Amino acid sequence: MTEQRGGEYVMNTNLTEQDKALAVVGYILPFLFFVPLLGENKGNEYVKFHANQQLNLLLYWVVGQLALWILAFLLIGFLLMPFYILAGLALTVIGALSASKGETKPLPLIGKFKLLS
Repeated sequence: MTEQRGGEYVMNTNLTEQDKALAVVGYILPFLFFVPLLGENKGNEYVKFHANQQLNLLLYWVVGQLALWILAFLLIGFLLMPFYILAGLALTVIGALSASKGETKPLPLIGKFKLLS
């Protein structure tokens, strides 16, 4: 896990490769955010952090898609959809890279929301 010291994030080297792999998979398939929380890693702060980030990402996709489909009736949804998809893919890549490095950097814009305790 990383700690923020003076605006910088410091990596924790006490993570297993399984912890990192589960965190990365959760970004690729965000609807699996809860899987790492079911195993022996329930109390692991790194796993909890990334599960929360993945839930945020899942909500980004679901709520955003619903909003864009509603806006599609006004034709603006079709114009915004490519930007929305690119932003979502960028968030996915940022999260997966952070998880693979063992970091706990929040995702831009949506990472500040803590939905899981």
